[in-house]
Amino acid sequence: MANARIGIIGTGIMGTDHALILEAGVAGAELAGVQDANRDRAEALARQTGARVFADPQSLISDPGIDAVMVCSPDATHHPLALAAIGAGKPVLVEKPLASTLKEARDVIDAEIKHGRRLVQVGFMRRFDPGYRAMKAELAGGRLGQALFLHCIHRNAVAPDYVTSDLVIASSAGHEFDIARFLLDDEIVSASVTSPRASRLAPGRQPQFIVLETARGVVVDIEVFVDCGYGYDVRGELVCEKGTISLNPSPPTSLRHAGHDGHETPPDWRDRFRHAYRAQMEAWIASLSGKPNDGASAWDGYRAIRVTEACLEAWRSGDRIAVPVEDRPGFYL
Repeated sequence: MANARIGIIGTGIMGTDHALILEAGVAGAELAGVQDANRDRAEALARQTGARVFADPQSLISDPGIDAVMVCSPDATHHPLALAAIGAGKPVLVEKPLASTLKEARDVIDAEIKHGRRLVQVGFMRRFDPGYRAMKAELAGGRLGQALFLHCIHRNAVAPDYVTSDLVIASSAGHEFDIARFLLDDEIVSASVTSPRASRLAPGRQPQFIVLETARGVVVDIEVFVDCGYGYDVRGELVCEKGTISLNPSPPTSLRHAGHDGHETPPDWRDRFRHAYRAQMEAWIASLSGKPNDGASAWDGYRAIRVTEACLEAWRSGDRIAVPVEDRPGFYL
């Protein structure tokens, strides 16, 4: 069978990283096209990979030489480009978030259901991280009993200047919202948010502490601190009736040198989740030929936005906010 010809829209950090994974070799796929609002950037990547450069997103999506699409452009473009891919009948991997609003996310779901075939995957790559997958398997195995708490930490060295306190919730915490649903196989039904004082090193935004409750009674707490200074640090501990299971630090080695004993902390998410990104890509490519894939669906993207909106309301009001739980459409079962 011929390789699936992949087109990438958006050649910034994530688009370039995905392109280089494909260029390095993923079974069953090849990088066929790239497009970016900054044509010089797209052309530079094309010279590096041999891909064709397209003038605009629609020309890439509609081209018969493109079999599937990756959307790595700015968040506001995700909804219209996902709809365009569905309209062209082409599978599309959309970086999170699926859309900017709940209504837009519902538009994508409705379009996909009307098309009659699952075409959309959302780029919640943590589902493919070996540590999280081991946690999910351990919980499913039953040895630890029922889950009680899920503790999450999400820290970045320093956030860009445009990140505000609400974006700490709306942008950074989205991965935790999805991975909690994935690990626990449960829906989030309420949200509360408490904000400590801002760090003096980033006075324009506050860290956030989020508490979620699930339908089956698990409590999830999430610390989101995007200006910790020392590196990118993601942690997780699942506390169950008979024991716990935690993520190990991402580096495979520890170092003793000059009075220090520990491990290096990666500078950003790309190194921490490099294995997850490749595994996500491999699973998505395999699914193009019909193999099972437990990547995030459009419904999962919609639910992440539903939780985000509840958290933002909780932050603004100071109240505990209920998260409505709708019946999952049979299309996504």
